[in-house]
Amino acid sequence: MTQSPSPTTKATKLPQSAVILLLLTILDTTWRAFIPTIGGTVIGIVLDNLFHKAPLFTTIMIIAGFATSAALITLQIRKVKRS
Repeated sequence: MTQSPSPTTKATKLPQSAVILLLLTILDTTWRAFIPTIGGTVIGIVLDNLFHKAPLFTTIMIIAGFATSAALITLQIRKVKRS
């Protein structure tokens, strides 16, 4: 009788460098998703308080932050696909 390979063979384990690369990619994606949105919100609130236009600038800057986040993440995905 032959034995089937155990599920913990080297082929199923990721090398340490791949794990680090995956974690760095996750961190890179996180800042691309949150910094433009949070930054846009803060800038919008400041502009609303400065010009007394209650939700106008906040709404515009939140939308701009989401659009910027989407563009940055799209560029990152294209870069990863090329590699």
